[in-house]
Amino acid sequence: MVAQHAPLEGPGLLAGVLADAGLEMRVAQVERGDPLPEPESLGGVVVMGGAMGVHDTDAHPWLETERRWITRAVQAGLPVLGVCLGAQQLAAALGAAVTTGPSPEIGVDEVELTEHGRGDPVLGPEGERLKVIQWHGDTFEIPDGAVHLASGARYRNQAFRYGPWAYGLQFHIEVDQSMAEAWAPELPPDVTLDADARTAVEAVGRRVLGRFVELARPR
Repeated sequence: MVAQHAPLEGPGLLAGVLADAGLEMRVAQVERGDPLPEPESLGGVVVMGGAMGVHDTDAHPWLETERRWITRAVQAGLPVLGVCLGAQQLAAALGAAVTTGPSPEIGVDEVELTEHGRGDPVLGPEGERLKVIQWHGDTFEIPDGAVHLASGARYRNQAFRYGPWAYGLQFHIEVDQSMAEAWAPELPPDVTLDADARTAVEAVGRRVLGRFVELARPR
């Protein structure tokens, strides 16, 4: 089940990766009022990004409902992937602080895997560094009991894993060509998603998402 928060921040590459694996994908447009199914009925949960922050509950009261849903998914032992806002929601659901960072981080970037990250089954096979796309201004603390998987030059906490298969990724690796084209007019005027760099991120995304999806297969 994919929880989507904004029209331009859909599953992207994940749709094809799931189809290639023979797995069904359902999307709940949470910001439009779509209900979230009982976690225990699902094979896995993916929570996408969005321009809102985890504390914007007056304008978006569904944020609290979604956090409770994420908590139940983790407690049920489901594979969970949070991307950008989704990672912040996962961190908050696990009791960690989410705060505004020093300045927005936007564009193609690299993150460095920690020692835990280099040994992680989903991120580790990529080597020491990952090419990613950033578009965020908030950051999270690593939840108690989670392992820190990746760091960045400006934002130290870029990825974590809680338990065997709940992942929070501050960065984007799901951006395909159509998503990049839709994002282009919304980016700051001094930021572009270079085609070659975006293609490199897409290659990383296909591999990383493919390894995560293996966790979502019925066991």
